[in-house]
Amino acid sequence: MILTAARINPPIKAILRTMLHIDDAAVAAIPMHGPLILATNHINWLDAPVGFSYLHPRQVTAFAKTETWDKFLMRTLFNAWEAIPITRGQVDFTAFRKAEEALQAGKMIAVAPEGTRSRDGKLNQGQAGIIYLALRTGVPILPFVLYGHELLGESYRRYQRPRMMMKAGRPFRLLHPNTNPDRATRQELTDAVMYEIANLLPEQYRGKYQATNTSHRCHLDFVDLPIR
Repeated sequence: MILTAARINPPIKAILRTMLHIDDAAVAAIPMHGPLILATNHINWLDAPVGFSYLHPRQVTAFAKTETWDKFLMRTLFNAWEAIPITRGQVDFTAFRKAEEALQAGKMIAVAPEGTRSRDGKLNQGQAGIIYLALRTGVPILPFVLYGHELLGESYRRYQRPRMMMKAGRPFRLLHPNTNPDRATRQELTDAVMYEIANLLPEQYRGKYQATNTSHRCHLDFVDLPIR
């Protein structure tokens, strides 16, 4: 039997409900169909199973480090989710080509601009890969965050289930006249995306993106997307 997202997401979601109190009201604000880039934070290993199972039945893919496929269980899950292997520390053109193809097929792709887990929940410096993808495809970006599950171990030691929150922001397109801006502009655009992620988080999670002004929004064109 070939495992697919449709087969594994419902039981994974049921298991997660026993592990966590998950406030998933924000999922209703996410369109049922793409193409769409979900710009998200990345705290720990729970992000993937929660994201994929709670966004189901939306067609969602995501980047995952190539090392994920080294372990049988992880390989099985991420193949079922049709995740895209990406080699960290370099520009992985194959991964970005597959991401563009997924968006052209009407899928959503979850991208964590930080590039790796924060573990403590605090935002790290964003990387520019999401900028290349958004500018090359013209696809809108929707900020989407999860938090609270960084306290998983501590909560279980106190015999409590942690509360995990989900929040969704306003979708937008990036404002730039070409698909290959210079390095400084790439970082400005990346930071603009990161500030929209940060605005959805409580202050203690914002890390390197504490500022609350909206000057970064000169790079953003907010859009309305159909939910259904």
